[in-house]
Order: sequence, then structure tokens, then C-alpha cells
Amino acid sequence: MAKSNAARKLRADVSAPARPAADRPAKHAGGIATELDRLLHDRMRLGIVSALAASDDLSFSDLKSALGASDGNLSVHARKLEDAGYLSCSKSFEGRTPRTGYKLTAAGRRALEKYLDHMDAIIRATRKA
Repeated sequence: MAKSNAARKLRADVSAPARPAADRPAKHAGGIATELDRLLHDRMRLGIVSALAASDDLSFSDLKSALGASDGNLSVHARKLEDAGYLSCSKSFEGRTPRTGYKLTAAGRRALEKYLDHMDAIIRATRKA
């Protein structure tokens, strides 16, 4: 059975390693960069980074609860952010209970600020039009 183009594209998007925005050339159109950081533009990853920006450290359980995510979904998105250097992951025990904690790195904070600045520029340009 042949796979649809949409299914192939989805598989390619998921399997392709995400590159931080700093690794990609900036494209400009009318003074606004035309390419958003695709890694952060995903709803779940933006939620993870935003939650961590508002808090110094969050556990896996805290993030899961705040974002309404499943274990697998949160873990996959957190790993992509970790691989990009946007967050750090620590594993420890509280008594006999394992705890996975996440923190936003300096690179992750810069990427979020750049993303928010970009979105703000798009909003301002749209309102002027």
C-alpha cells in the first residue's frame, strides 16, 4: 500500500534533526525574518520552554500536568530540546522515588527571546498593514 505524500512529509519532519535557529541563515523580507525557529514553533516544545522560562526548575510530572501531555509525547519533545541544547535534564532520587528535572539553558533562553521578538515583529507588521 503506497504512503501518501502527507505521511512521507510527516515522517521526514519527525525524523529530520531540528537545528537551532542560530545554525540557519536568516532570511529577511521587508525587515522581518521569514523563517521562525521550527524547533520552538511546535506547540508542545514552545510550551515546555515557556514553562521553564517562568520557573527555575520543573519536574517531568510538573511539565506533564501543566501541558496536559502524555508521557511519551512530553519525553520526545523534551529530548529534541535537550539535543538542541535548549534545556538540560537531571535525574535524581527523592527518597526512593526517581525524579527527572528540567532547566532552561542560556541558549534556550536566548532562542525563546529571539522567537518572541520575531513573533512580536510579525504582529507589529501585520497591524500596520
